[in-house]
Amino acid sequence: MPAMKLARVILFTAQIDTMSKFYGEVLGLKRVTNESKWREFAAGSTRIALHSGPPSPGRKGPKIVFYAKDVAAMREKLVAKGAKFGKVHEGEFCLCDGKDADGNPIQLSNR
Repeated sequence: MPAMKLARVILFTAQIDTMSKFYGEVLGLKRVTNESKWREFAAGSTRIALHSGPPSPGRKGPKIVFYAKDVAAMREKLVAKGAKFGKVHEGEFCLCDGKDADGNPIQLSNR
């Protein structure tokens, strides 16, 4: 049996237009579908799907990790566009946690 590959991450949101702007304009991902209650963005071979509706009770959503060869430089670029990220942490690998426009956890990592 071949290894499974991530096809998409689905985020439920009450702010589909704000979230679409964040993933499309701020992070620069290409929108591949544009339905009124469902939008998908290409993130390499994976897709991030936004579904209009409330999140699961007690959960804000999964953490979505984006690869960045130079985490600090990518963080600066995204923060300048309005993204919210904390400090860059360096060790065995470099990472930086943030949140998208709906408060879901995201991360930049060179791992």
